[in-house]
Amino acid sequence: MSKFTVGYVNIGVRDFKKALEFYRDVLGLPLRFADESFHYASFDGGAVPFAIAGGDEGKVGAREDKHTGIGFCVDDVDAAHRELAAKGVRFTMLPSKQPWGGYMALFADPDGNIFYLDTVPA
Repeated sequence: MSKFTVGYVNIGVRDFKKALEFYRDVLGLPLRFADESFHYASFDGGAVPFAIAGGDEGKVGAREDKHTGIGFCVDDVDAAHRELAAKGVRFTMLPSKQPWGGYMALFADPDGNIFYLDTVPA
């Protein structure tokens, strides 16, 4: 059985630029990476990486599809996908290569809350 850990937390935002300034400049979280074209910024959140996602197109922050922003990390996404699918877990996105270079899937709990299934961050 795959070992699942909470690997990161993403917060959906409606105004990416204002959120970036708030978390970086007001709260003082060290910025690790930001890409305005993907409406994504990652911060050094201590034990668990923290990121914002969304932006003016209403991506994560304005959705009503119950994205939690929580990523469960495993060593092998494909193996974990097979294990969970065999147990009846519903996937809203199958494991796939992402435009930003990652490889991940999305799955839902019984209440429809959507989680990321990703590899353990380096």
